[in-house]
Amino acid sequence: MSTDPGSGVIDVADVEQAASRLRGVALRTPLIENPALNEIAGGRVLLKAECFQVTGSFKIRGAYNLLSQLTTEQAARGVVAFSSGNHAQGVAAAARSLGIRARIVMPADAPIIKLENTRRLGGEVITYDRATGDREAIAREIAAQNAAPVVPSFDHPHIMAGQGTVGLEIAEQCEAMRVRPDQVMICCGGGGLTAGSAVALESRIPGVEIFTVEPDAFDDTARSLELGRRVAVEPGAQSICDALLTEMPGELTFAVNRRLVSRGLTVSETEVHNAMRFAFSEMKLVLEPSGAVALAAVLAGKVATSGRSTVAVLSGGNVDFERYSAIQIQQSTG
Repeated sequence: MSTDPGSGVIDVADVEQAASRLRGVALRTPLIENPALNEIAGGRVLLKAECFQVTGSFKIRGAYNLLSQLTTEQAARGVVAFSSGNHAQGVAAAARSLGIRARIVMPADAPIIKLENTRRLGGEVITYDRATGDREAIAREIAAQNAAPVVPSFDHPHIMAGQGTVGLEIAEQCEAMRVRPDQVMICCGGGGLTAGSAVALESRIPGVEIFTVEPDAFDDTARSLELGRRVAVEPGAQSICDALLTEMPGELTFAVNRRLVSRGLTVSETEVHNAMRFAFSEMKLVLEPSGAVALAAVLAGKVATSGRSTVAVLSGGNVDFERYSAIQIQQSTG
């Protein structure tokens, strides 16, 4: 693993190597444009549609990049992960393709589609009570019993490098389209997608501004960036964005994001709902709440887009039908 003197974690070579490993495994998702969105923004907006990715989110990228580098002895013991759902599916899919056993700790109230898909992909799901249980402690206990590697969802160099292939593809696709983006907006939970993508984007598009986007109640990265140190969310915080409910930025991810991210943005639940409805009505795209936060930030005018070129990452589309239908028929309450 090569290192970046500025972050001490990964550099663009690590992301490029991850892209080679992922060739034929992860999809090169499209960068799409919509006239109605451009009109609202007053500029050009390109959407990186990871909702079309294998397992419905970007998570297969990091999971496969890590699992494919396990030693034969490590792989033989299987892996353990903990996740609200998208990382779980990514690990299950990567493990199945590599012939590795995967045990995954998930909250019992995770979206049904994420629980069912994880099992369908061959993952052995262990559920816990989100309100009273500690998923990391449960996962580490299972791992210790089997001497199995734990696959974290964001705070690992291989995970970060794999997720960073999203940023690498954005840079390559923009170059092919002869567009130089002024800013890239990325959903943020623990920060792995942002960190890996920021490393790639900084290398390929020097000077591009990078913004994280979080739910209002889970603004730990935004506040951490502002303060220059990692801070946690307020106790009891809740959000419909189940894939972004991380209590504190990762130690490794924050080391990168503190250097490369311009600012952290937040969006309300109503703004997320509006973005999901816009994606469906105007673009015929199904987004989960967490996958819609960057689009929500564009639609809500969280940054200046007039006369600028903006890229927003649509990170996933795994949402239960009943919940999605309810959001689509709700009237915005402002």
